[in-house]
Amino acid sequence: MKAFLILALIGASGMALADETTTAATEKTTVEPYEYSQHPDIAHVISTSAIPNVCAVVPARLTYEDSQGKRHIMEYQVMGNGCSNS
Repeated sequence: MKAFLILALIGASGMALADETTTAATEKTTVEPYEYSQHPDIAHVISTSAIPNVCAVVPARLTYEDSQGKRHIMEYQVMGNGCSNS
């Protein structure tokens, strides 16, 4: 039983270290503003930011990897989710 507990703790600490490494890599990546004329090389989407519940144009971010495996953060403008047609 002690061996199982030790293995579980080692596994959890390994996942925490991997998450910390991913966070550190994202923090080092500069935010690139998107322009309509761009054609970004998006091979894999990692995450997107939440769109706020407002009726206005708001910034959003897309974190992705290109075909070379390099991580990028792109900022673009979207309409918020708070508008209604009634």
